[in-house]
Amino acid sequence: MNIRDYMKNERERPLDRIVDDGGFAALFRTFACVGDSLASGEFETRDGQGGRGFHDLFEHSWGQYMARAMGSRAYNFSRGGMTAKEYMESFAENMGFWDPEKACQAYILALGVNDVSMALREGWPLGSMDDVKDDWRGNGKTFAGYYAAIIQRYKAISPDAKFFLLTMPVDPERPRERVPLEEEHARLIRAMAERFGAYVIDLRRYAPVYDREFKDSFYLNGHMNPCGYILTAKMLMSYMDYIIRHNMEDFSEAGLIGTPFRNVKE
Repeated sequence: MNIRDYMKNERERPLDRIVDDGGFAALFRTFACVGDSLASGEFETRDGQGGRGFHDLFEHSWGQYMARAMGSRAYNFSRGGMTAKEYMESFAENMGFWDPEKACQAYILALGVNDVSMALREGWPLGSMDDVKDDWRGNGKTFAGYYAAIIQRYKAISPDAKFFLLTMPVDPERPRERVPLEEEHARLIRAMAERFGAYVIDLRRYAPVYDREFKDSFYLNGHMNPCGYILTAKMLMSYMDYIIRHNMEDFSEAGLIGTPFRNVKE
C-alpha cells in the first residue's frame, strides 16, 4: 500500500476522492443530522391534479445512508420545512433533541434553505456574527443567532463533539433573488466555523452544480430521489474523510468523545 494515499495532500480538493465506507469519518460512532427536508430523506410526489405531497422517509436520508455505510448510528434531528428559528424556539425541545442521552460524537448542521425563503418572503433577517453572544440566550433573533444557539446548546451537551456545517450547493434553477442571500448564508457558515472551531462542508464551492442534467438523474420533482440521497451521503462522507486526513491531530482523540476517559498531554 501507499501510505501517502491516506495522508494530507495539499493539491487535493475535498471531493477529489470519493469513499464508500466513510473513510476516516467512520471513527464517529454516533452523529446527529440537524436539518430540513434534505436531511430527512423527503420525497416530493404529485397526485395528478396539481397537488403535491411531501414525505419524510428517514431511512432514505443521507444521514441513514451514511450510518449504514459506516456502521455508525445516526440521529435525524430534522424535519421537512425546518428553519433555525423553529428549531430553537420549539422543535428541538418538543422532540427531546436536547436530551443528554442522545449526545453524539459529531453533529452535521444542514439548515438555511427555508431560512433564506423566509428572508425573501417575510424580510426576516439572516443577521450577522454580531448576533452571536457567549450565552446563547442573548443571541439575536436572526438566522445567525438561532443557528449559533443550536451549536452552543449541543456543545454544552457534548463538549468534545466535532461539528460540520454545510453551505448550500449552487442551483442555477433557483430564483435569481435568492443568490445574494445564499452567498450571505455561506459567508455566515464559514464565520460560524471559525467562531466555534467547527469544519465547513462547503458544497457551494466544491459540490457539483445542481443543474437540470443533475436533477434529471438525482431528483424526484422538487426534492431528491433515493440516488440523490445516496450521492449526498457519499459526498458528505468523502468531505469529512478529507477534513480528517488534512487535520489528523484534531481527530487523534476523537474516539474518546462521550467517554469518561481523557488523554493528558505532557
